[in-house]
Amino acid sequence: MLLNLGPVFEVEGAEIPFSYSFGAGEPLIPDPVSVEGRVYNKTGIVRLEAEAAFTVKTQCARCGEPVLKEERLPVVHILIRHAQSEDEDLYIAVDSAVLDLDALVAEDIILSLPQRYLCREDCKGLCPMCGADLNRGSCGCKKRKDPRWDALSEILNG
Repeated sequence: MLLNLGPVFEVEGAEIPFSYSFGAGEPLIPDPVSVEGRVYNKTGIVRLEAEAAFTVKTQCARCGEPVLKEERLPVVHILIRHAQSEDEDLYIAVDSAVLDLDALVAEDIILSLPQRYLCREDCKGLCPMCGADLNRGSCGCKKRKDPRWDALSEILNG
């Protein structure tokens, strides 16, 4: 969604509300992202305040089970017409007065995603020996002894 912010930058008190959906183009987020919010000018400062709602579909990083997680992400930015320097990471520069909201929200979503998802916090994962799902019970495999400790075992037992 492209927003023409010219009137908002020029008129104090101006506001543009929006509510729409878009495809994020991210494999983890195959369903449309719903975005609702507004851009407004208050005392000469133009702010974007919105909330993005989306569903993450992936696999558990420990056991491989499917994970379906509903997420809500606040999207808040201060918008400026022109960047004064390259160091201004606190603001979003909208040079042409047209903001590509899809790209901005998609970038915020991607940066907010964790590196991995778990099916549940106490997921036990898979047995390294037989591959059994340890969340469903013990597999019966005998725990392998680390050969690096053999010398210490000999000293303690000998």
